[in-house]
Amino acid sequence: MSGLSDRDVVIVGAGLSGCLMAVLLARRGCRVRVFERRSDPRSRAADHGRSINLGLSRRGMTALRAAGLLDEVLAHAAPMRGRVVHLPDGGLGFQPYGTSDDQILRSVLRNDLNTVLLDAAEAMPGVRFEFDAKLTAMDKSKATVECLFQTAGGVRRVLSETVIGSDGAFSTVRAQMHRGEPADYHQEFLPWGYKELSIEAGPPDERRTDPEALHVWPADGGLIVAHPNADRSLTGTIFLPLAGPDSFETLRTTEAVSSLLADRFPDLHRLVPDVVEQFLSQPVGHLVTVRTAPWHHDDRVVLLGDACHAVYPFYGQGMNSAFEDCVTLDGCLDRNPDDWAAAFAEYQAIRKPNTDVLADLSAENFIELRDRLASPLFLARKNADLALNRILGNRWVPLYTMISHTTTPYADALRRSRRQNTTLAWLAGAAATGTAAAGAVLLRNLARRVKGK
Repeated sequence: MSGLSDRDVVIVGAGLSGCLMAVLLARRGCRVRVFERRSDPRSRAADHGRSINLGLSRRGMTALRAAGLLDEVLAHAAPMRGRVVHLPDGGLGFQPYGTSDDQILRSVLRNDLNTVLLDAAEAMPGVRFEFDAKLTAMDKSKATVECLFQTAGGVRRVLSETVIGSDGAFSTVRAQMHRGEPADYHQEFLPWGYKELSIEAGPPDERRTDPEALHVWPADGGLIVAHPNADRSLTGTIFLPLAGPDSFETLRTTEAVSSLLADRFPDLHRLVPDVVEQFLSQPVGHLVTVRTAPWHHDDRVVLLGDACHAVYPFYGQGMNSAFEDCVTLDGCLDRNPDDWAAAFAEYQAIRKPNTDVLADLSAENFIELRDRLASPLFLARKNADLALNRILGNRWVPLYTMISHTTTPYADALRRSRRQNTTLAWLAGAAATGTAAAGAVLLRNLARRVKGK
């Protein structure tokens, strides 16, 4: 860290990225006030209908380590070493996440993670939280930014040198910052929704509830994903179309739900005897992608996480990319300690091209999880990727590995993956046609080595 600052900062949103940013700014010497429209999550149960499990990957763990919080978070987390795929015929498959023991993800309850971050931020000198305070207006044109918050005691006026919007995909800070400006904004809703399911812990040797794996049920017109918890239970999420046949719109009776689940997910009734009751009692959640620009206004307002780049959850990178925002912004402030406007501009220039790529990857991974996991061709390609990584090491790194097990920028990872795919396709074509002896020799050698493994 290149210097301290006595800047007054307001953070709107006491979620994951807001709390982590509060910790990093407090270490910098800033006076930080965090306002949250909801009640303190430490005093109540987690929200119903909201995805309450998160998958920590290398990016998120790197950010938490930088804040000195990784060990405490991992104490609440369960390892995920790969995917257990529940096939439509009732069979099971397993797809490891990587080629080494350290290439695993960690599943953590959102409320547990938020509590760790809240406690850490609240313990920092100069950080104060105020809950049940909803931002209703913001004036960025004054020498100090003026915010109006609706609280139980009435409207409160708050002045600050800088406001950070970490208030989610439907950010009020973003809307107020863009007001009167030539701003771009695009949101796209997936025509699918989700409901939460609780799956109790199974016997120690039950592969169908393996507590060290992500569980996936791919199906025609449906998908279930379940994360493990530290108590060996699973938190499941069922994704279905919002409208049309066999959708959340039409599945309103016990008979309809039971029939669909038995047809699409044959082992679910045995694992979750009350699955129909859970299904009918849960609200439907919605999934949105947000792309926007600019992410900041001079040195006065800047956005973090979902407020500037909400993505679908199917690559498991929403939280991880938000945490990466925090450490990237912190690094930009290091390089520009006396010019926060320059730091904010650098932060946007670094992050936006990469989060745009992440949005595309997340949408594509939904199709992969839903339609391709049970495909022999997909599995063969995935195994080939892992085999080439074992043989060639860092000279061949699968896209999933770069996204989840490294901090390679998302756009760089995608470019490298495309080059690798082009190379593999050329070599396979050369070997098949006999037009390139070198390509054929290389493929034969690789085949021998893969077989030897």
